[in-house]
Amino acid sequence: MLPTGYPYNQARLKVQWKTFVKRGVLSAAELDPAIARSWLRCQKAGLDPTAIPNPFRYTTEELDRQRQNCFELIAIARPMIEDIYQFSGESKTIVYLTDQNLYIIDMLGDPNLGGVLSEMGLGEGTCLSEESIGTNAAALALDEGGPAQVVGPEHFFGVWHFITDTAAPIYAPEGEVKGAIGMITLERYSQPHTLGLVMAISRAIENQFQADAAFSQAHHHLAALNASLQAMRQGIIILDLKGTVAHINASAGEILGISPRAATGRLLSSLVQIPSELEESLAQRIPMKGKEVTFVRGNTRYPAIVSVDILKEGLNQTGFVLVMNRVDEARELARAIMGARAHFTFEDIAGWSPRTQQVIRYARAIARCDGPVLLVGEAGTGKGLFAQAIHNASHYADGPFVAVDCASIPRELIAYELFGREKDSGVIQPGKFELAHGGTIFLQNIESLPLNFQAALLGVMDLKQIIRLGGTTPIPIKVRIIAASNVDLREEARQKRFREDLFYRLRSLTLTIPPLRERGKDIILLATQIVERQARRLGKQILITPRALAALESYRWPGNVRELEDALEWAVQMVEGAELDIVHLPEEVRRAARGSGDELVPTLLEMERQAILRAGLACQGNVTEMAKALGIGRTTLWRKMRAFGIKPDVFKTAQVSH
Repeated sequence: MLPTGYPYNQARLKVQWKTFVKRGVLSAAELDPAIARSWLRCQKAGLDPTAIPNPFRYTTEELDRQRQNCFELIAIARPMIEDIYQFSGESKTIVYLTDQNLYIIDMLGDPNLGGVLSEMGLGEGTCLSEESIGTNAAALALDEGGPAQVVGPEHFFGVWHFITDTAAPIYAPEGEVKGAIGMITLERYSQPHTLGLVMAISRAIENQFQADAAFSQAHHHLAALNASLQAMRQGIIILDLKGTVAHINASAGEILGISPRAATGRLLSSLVQIPSELEESLAQRIPMKGKEVTFVRGNTRYPAIVSVDILKEGLNQTGFVLVMNRVDEARELARAIMGARAHFTFEDIAGWSPRTQQVIRYARAIARCDGPVLLVGEAGTGKGLFAQAIHNASHYADGPFVAVDCASIPRELIAYELFGREKDSGVIQPGKFELAHGGTIFLQNIESLPLNFQAALLGVMDLKQIIRLGGTTPIPIKVRIIAASNVDLREEARQKRFREDLFYRLRSLTLTIPPLRERGKDIILLATQIVERQARRLGKQILITPRALAALESYRWPGNVRELEDALEWAVQMVEGAELDIVHLPEEVRRAARGSGDELVPTLLEMERQAILRAGLACQGNVTEMAKALGIGRTTLWRKMRAFGIKPDVFKTAQVSH
């Protein structure tokens, strides 16, 4: 802010000051408005303009500490302070720097003027706020948000009338005040260009702050980029156009078996033998996508899936980026995308009947073996559920579980689905056997596999390796095979529709899963759990009536558990209240249940058994709670449960799916 004008009238300003001191009157026309506002603030603060001020000051320890806190500001401003002092002729001039609280933290200038000011309490560590020394340029600059100049009599305290001070605020890039830069001269040497000089130097300091912040941000981003590259599981190699390694992260070093530190600055070809496909891509400067290649170093081979991108600056090519993936991790990613995991265990298989329990015991024994497994049973009996349970109980459990329905794959695509392929473009598409490496492959409807592919399957079982379509390199695999069929494979082999040698390889571990109609009272448990699960999904509470359970038991269920699930899912949708009755069941189920009439009257013994089953499900097998809910003694309940062949443990399975 400018004073009243140049050349200003020093005598008139003195008169204005004296008038204000004696009568408290201000002339708005002759006094700068900012000066007038400052005088009024000083007056309101109780300052005596005729007294000698006693400025606030930092102690020596506080000043040292604050200089440390403002180290960056001082480091930037100090060279500029020296330049200003030299530019001013080093005579009758003081240049100072304040912190954000207006305490002087650095000062340079004429020793004689500095000595006079020091005797009056103005020096390093002095606070330049209005409450401390009255009206001054530094306080006005921070208060008004711009450069300010206060000449002689414009100072509130009379002792400062012999000087003129000029100051400008300094802002950080984020906008907060960092401090102020100022100059003090004798009043008779006042010049308007001092305001521009101080303003220019404050802008120079702010620009340096901005440049340092930009540099720091760029450095931070570079450090973050380097850290990200080092943390990536993918291997990253940056090459110049000559093939020299400009950057290589730790993962790339592990994939290629080389030290990243030793590799930087060297030709990649001097570190490993570059595969021909990659060499051609680099030589012709064309991208390459997802090519499985093998690097060679000494007698060791390092397989990897490599992509190449071209680095450009504008239209000019400057280098290459090689992105490398481990082959096994690429397979694992493909498994994750296709959901190659088994979710069910033997605890998820519901069944009280002796037949079901016998099958489960045999399946557990099969799981402990290594050979191929053949699951036999009608459609819908739960062969997929048993396959997953066997996988999860085997030492292949940590590996993937890949299911393939041989009946749903067109004949011309079977080889591609099972063994994968390599395209001329270099794109690798792994097959199901490759994706199942380390785990289990479940071949449903194995009888639908064409005879020529049955022979190929035998080869995989014998050699434990596959070759992709379009490829030439054998790929070793470790896979357990579980096959499933709805038909009599022995008869199929006799009719020459299935290879006998494959049948005999598969049948050594055969598990026959009984149809639902042969599983006795299992249907009660299954039906109750299916309804409970479906009702919970709909936010309902639904119980099955005794006569609906009797109807379900009367039906033969040719579609087995899958048909039961479909029928009960439809029935739950039809229920409007809290009970699922016979009227909600499909017509064929109701028809099978009819005897002498539509009404089914359960026996008292059956009703008692149903009550125990409901209590067991409601109390999750807690016999004490069950007895309380039924209103009978705990011993009586145990006796009845033994009579009905009901064990409390079966109620503790939260959810069963087929």
